[in-house]
Amino acid sequence: MGDTLESFPLFPLGLVLLPQERIPLHIFEDRYRTMIAECLDGEREFGIIWLSDDGLKEIGCGARIDRVIERFDDGRLNILVEGTRPFRLLRRIEDLPYPAGDVELLDDVADGDPAAADAARARYGDLVERVTDERPDAESLGDLDAYGMAATLDVAPDAKQSLLEQRSESDRLERLETLFASALERIQLVETAAERSRGNGSMRS
Repeated sequence: MGDTLESFPLFPLGLVLLPQERIPLHIFEDRYRTMIAECLDGEREFGIIWLSDDGLKEIGCGARIDRVIERFDDGRLNILVEGTRPFRLLRRIEDLPYPAGDVELLDDVADGDPAAADAARARYGDLVERVTDERPDAESLGDLDAYGMAATLDVAPDAKQSLLEQRSESDRLERLETLFASALERIQLVETAAERSRGNGSMRS
């Protein structure tokens, strides 16, 4: 088991944060202003956990405040955070001014599959090249793990949650390779439809 953190500040949101991913947050509710102020003062992390249509998920991701982007006169904040480590919510704490809980930091199992890593990175390179017309160089691709690749793309929350809950890097890489392949297929379908539309002058329903 990983380390346990007691009374860990929690921010339930309608999104999934991954390790290495950087996202902006707008802090406006009083309870979260208090939480972020305490995290800034104590240089502490907090946790982002997905509040989905099915309820609050059990697995979330630690968030480190990278910087305060803007402070408003009324106390609101714009901040930039970076994902750190996955955690499991063990118990919710109800007696603090903001949501919190006891959490267990999650470790990966020891595994390694160079073939899975190579396949995912190659497919990632294909996707980036298709979207930007520029392929990442081999050194840049070689430095990326599953979280690093997923953090740079627009991945659906349920797929990101699946990655976050996997404790095997090989399993995450295989999942990503499938996601990247599907994305490439969708791009090809859209481009084919657009070409047909230009050729015929209209699209048939």
